Amino acid sequence: MTDALKRRTALVTGGSRGIGAAVCRALAEAGAAVAINCRERIGQAEQLAGEICQQGGRAIVVAADVSQREAVVDMIERVTAGLGPIDILVNNAGIAITRGLDDLTEEDFDRTILVNLKSAFLCTQAVLPSMRARKWGRIVNISSGAARGAGSIGPHYNASKAGMEGLTRGYAARLVKDGITVNAVAPSLIETDMMSGQPGLVSRIPLGRFGTAEEVAKAVMLLVDNAYMTGQTIALSGGMAFN
Repeated sequence: MTDALKRRTALVTGGSRGIGAAVCRALAEAGAAVAINCRERIGQAEQLAGEICQQGGRAIVVAADVSQREAVVDMIERVTAGLGPIDILVNNAGIAITRGLDDLTEEDFDRTILVNLKSAFLCTQAVLPSMRARKWGRIVNISSGAARGAGSIGPHYNASKAGMEGLTRGYAARLVKDGITVNAVAPSLIETDMMSGQPGLVSRIPLGRFGTAEEVAKAVMLLVDNAYMTGQTIALSGGMAFN
């Protein structure tokens, strides 16, 4: 463990697997105490917390549906009681309901916006009072290349991620004088459970392979470490697109 983030507390939503788990490990390696949020995969989250603790870090599991306000308020209280006030928030929780255009339903759209976008709003609002009081905070939203490109999941997913990047800029502009930075990371075609069963997508990537969750975590850590960067989106696409 390093001590770059010693005495800092981080909350990662959707932290039990994939990109979220990689971010939890990276934050713990930098010295932060980590709260691992999940909704259902509690066993995986507990295994990850045990791994971090065995390596000398501090980690707890906070199960909650972050698309629900009451659950978010309770989660923040539990993290604060267990690890201290939250300094770093990574809004990673999300769903990907793959639908053809003619099969997309209103329920699919509403659920995607609720989980992917509203959850980021709810969690951000909940951590702001303590961040403002201490004049320090880092908020990183996990977006997607689908915010600006066609994507392979559907327009409901595109809308949720484009909204997240708008949310990022809106908060960044209003919190910069409070010592709080708000940025986004937009990965495309990362080797996670979401990409399982779609090996043909590799042909779209000029680099010739999927990205890794660890590479996304490195981009998150870059933003956490940089007090001057705010309102920005870092894209990871293996050469598919350029900002």
